[in-house]
Amino acid sequence: MSNRHLLVWIEGTVIAALAMALEYLPHAVGPLNVSYGIIPLAVYSLRRGWKAGLSSGLVWGLLDLFLRGFGSGGFLNPLQGLIEYPLAFAVVGLIGFGASPVQHALSRQQRGRVFGYAISTTFFGVLCKYFLHFVAGVFYWGSYAPKGMSPVIYSLVANGGSAILNLVLVSLVVGLLLVSAPHLFMPKNVQTA
Repeated sequence: MSNRHLLVWIEGTVIAALAMALEYLPHAVGPLNVSYGIIPLAVYSLRRGWKAGLSSGLVWGLLDLFLRGFGSGGFLNPLQGLIEYPLAFAVVGLIGFGASPVQHALSRQQRGRVFGYAISTTFFGVLCKYFLHFVAGVFYWGSYAPKGMSPVIYSLVANGGSAILNLVLVSLVVGLLLVSAPHLFMPKNVQTA
């Protein structure tokens, strides 16, 4: 394994640990949940690409499953656990599809394109995560819906609200970081190229 690949893996592990640590901050806004861990994973994915982002998200999901999911009652059965932890957290790394276009636009100082690519791929990754939570909500958490409410509507309201809250938060932070610290999105080998 080359030093560059090792550096990417170490960065990814640190990002997964940071994302997990951020999950211990209070993150409930009424029935909605804010997932602060998406922020460092979004930056990492936009820095290193979707493969690295998926790997780091997977590690974060496994950490969350073992450190919080089993103990908090968030694990109902193996399939639900797989969908809502490793898979849902890993797909946040799909934000990394924007890495190359964002870095290319940053190097050419095309601010509009930088924001367009970063925000659109951030939306994509976050929506993928909450789509998986929505599916699990319909099939596994639907029995907790208020009497007379469809499990689909129940899951859509709970997970859709959390998705919107997270989309706004992550987009704002990524946007601010693109303005104040664009070097976070440019690995050294890209900066010097």
